[in-house]
Amino acid sequence: MPDQTLVVWNEIPVSDMEKAVEFYNAVFKWDLTIDNTGPNPMAYLGGDMNTAGGHLYPGKPASKGNGPTVHIAVPDTLDAAVARCKQAGGTVLSDAIEIPVGSFAYIIDPDGNSLGLFKANT
Repeated sequence: MPDQTLVVWNEIPVSDMEKAVEFYNAVFKWDLTIDNTGPNPMAYLGGDMNTAGGHLYPGKPASKGNGPTVHIAVPDTLDAAVARCKQAGGTVLSDAIEIPVGSFAYIIDPDGNSLGLFKANT
């Protein structure tokens, strides 16, 4: 395997940009804003060629939970992120799953996108 980031970008389709930005800001403690300077509105998740990044965009999500799963690092504890997800209208599908490098929980955002809330071991 190459010694570089293999997945460099992801795109998460959402049906309502404003509601999606509110959800992702609440769950991940971000400060996303909608950028209307291009042909389509986007909310950038960050990233460059040394890290993975992505954006939210107006689109049609796969049927509930059937698309690819994007795992996103949480800023604090996994339990806190799971609680914020529930409060913000997401669906939690699993308890914490331990793996050698950390733990994660599967969730679905309000649009039906499959996500993993990931917390690395420190």
